Amino acid sequence: MTDSLDQNIGFIGVGNMGFPMALRLIKAGYTVTVFDLNPEPLEQLSKAGANVASNAKEAARSSDVLLTSLPRPDHVETVMITQETLPCLSDGSLWIDLTTNRKEFIQELAEKAPKNVSVADSPVTGAVDGARNGKLTLFVGGEPTVRIRSTQVLKHLGRVIECGELGSGNVVKLVTNQLWFIAAAALGEGFALGMANGVDLAVLYDAIQDSVGDSFVVRHDAPSIFAGHYDPSFTLDLCLKDLGLISELSSLLPSDLPMTEAAHEVFSRAATRYGNEAGELHVAKQIEDDTGISFRLEGEWVPPWEK
Repeated sequence: MTDSLDQNIGFIGVGNMGFPMALRLIKAGYTVTVFDLNPEPLEQLSKAGANVASNAKEAARSSDVLLTSLPRPDHVETVMITQETLPCLSDGSLWIDLTTNRKEFIQELAEKAPKNVSVADSPVTGAVDGARNGKLTLFVGGEPTVRIRSTQVLKHLGRVIECGELGSGNVVKLVTNQLWFIAAAALGEGFALGMANGVDLAVLYDAIQDSVGDSFVVRHDAPSIFAGHYDPSFTLDLCLKDLGLISELSSLLPSDLPMTEAAHEVFSRAATRYGNEAGELHVAKQIEDDTGISFRLEGEWVPPWEK
């Protein structure tokens, strides 16, 4: 299937992640209609060439392909069901939910969709800088033909991985987040252990990057710790939301997941201590505060979302 730029794209939810994704689709040549409760990004996208809908229903009615990028599953339910946006999708259209969601919930919503409306789930990873630079990884789930159709649009945002049936995209995304949360919770422990035993933080960071301890978390997230802002682009509240969804998935296993449970506890303590809206890497700050060891490191630590 060839890419068809004459499709009308609707985009509901143009916040931290949605805004740069919508902007990339505009620059790719699509006609994009956007809606968000916050008027500021709508004004910016309008200047970039987007049409601005007055509500979610209007965005859906004008769309051949509707994308939703919302913080939580209950926000998706409010927009698509309570506000009756789902029934507004036209015959032959496609809805792609980019929200990190419940597998069963997106399947339930697909059953409620109008006849001849296709549904795909495609949560993303790669953070705000990935969204801005077109280097996201997108995990798409749905029927084979729906995955192919979805990929023609999503490829403008990054690498698309076809995961399987509807809902499988969310399973894959939650597994990747599971490993991310465990790594993020452990990162500060490693720094503190080395520094308490006399090793300079700069030496530790250099060594970790050229060892089996290296990871995306080390390279992408550690600079946010060094700079002392702890990445406010993704909050502890969103981390806990995803950890709750991961816990739901684990109910199908006959054994415990002790590393995941430990990470959940670490993030919960950080949220209690610093507030739900604090940046995700406050899991490292609480180690600094508990040990009295500072992870500040001199250097030009430009926030990833500004690169």
